[in-house]
Amino acid sequence: MPNINTQIRLASRPSGWVTEDNFTTTSEAVPDIGNEQLLVRNIFMSVDPYMRGRMNDVKSYVPAFQIGEVLQAGVVGVVVASRHENYAEGDYVTGMLGWEDFSVSDGTQLRKVNSGSQPLSYHLGILGMPGMTAYVGLHTIAGAKPDDAVFVSAASGAVGSVVGQLAKIHGCQVSGCAGSDEKVALLTESLGYDAAFNYRNSESLPKSIKDVCPKGIDVNFENVGGEIFEAALWSMRDFGRIAMCGMISNYNDEQLQPGPRGMMAIIGRRLKIQGFIVTDHPDACQEYVAKASAWLNDGKLIYHETVADGIENAPTAFIDMLQGRNTGKQIVQLSAV
Repeated sequence: MPNINTQIRLASRPSGWVTEDNFTTTSEAVPDIGNEQLLVRNIFMSVDPYMRGRMNDVKSYVPAFQIGEVLQAGVVGVVVASRHENYAEGDYVTGMLGWEDFSVSDGTQLRKVNSGSQPLSYHLGILGMPGMTAYVGLHTIAGAKPDDAVFVSAASGAVGSVVGQLAKIHGCQVSGCAGSDEKVALLTESLGYDAAFNYRNSESLPKSIKDVCPKGIDVNFENVGGEIFEAALWSMRDFGRIAMCGMISNYNDEQLQPGPRGMMAIIGRRLKIQGFIVTDHPDACQEYVAKASAWLNDGKLIYHETVADGIENAPTAFIDMLQGRNTGKQIVQLSAV
């Protein structure tokens, strides 16, 4: 086993868009473990939009990253040393660990995963938080019904690519938007979307949404916010539901932006808008993982990943994800399986 542990730390808080200068790379000895601890060799690491908020020194639903400390992420790894009664060497685990090659844990917020029929990285994506988020938002929050017209922003991303497939399994009509013609083709040719458009080429977002949702929107699964959310409001049907999952268009703003125009539509069309955090719904998450595993085995769900290689490339992978350069889930592979 190597005796050097490469780590990525927060060097400074971003002002606007994240840059490479906000990170620093350090190397330390692989740590020893104490009683009731285990050492994990990290294999795959997730980079996700919510991490951008943790880089700011503000109160939120998760603690802010601290300058100089190793960043945290969802990780899948293998136990290489253990003095914990619930974990043995060779166990595969997933949970919140560090942006580093090796992490020490006391077992809190870790769970064992099966290294069987599905790739280990899927436990950070379609069988992990993004997949759970898609399921909770679509069913628990929005209460999607068969024949509903569902619109998904950032539809080719880690969450959106699952939302569309789950909605189709549920009998909905599904449309969405993405940031390139290649991603639009992926949505309509591989992921089962009935219609989609490239928002970067749209001359009128309200018209583009109406073109792909000619009968209006019953469920808007919102990942982007900003102008796309405003345009979707105009197409909402009476008693429509909006699951507010994310607003990535605003994550790098230095100043708060005005809210969407057309908010009177919420009253006249009796809309329900609800934000949600997936960890508030553990029962639905467990229900989803069991269903998704079966759907994957049956070929009803497919998943796309963008994989960066090596801990040293994690900052670039994070920045690329924030700028929409990934397709599906952005993963960093830290070591061999």
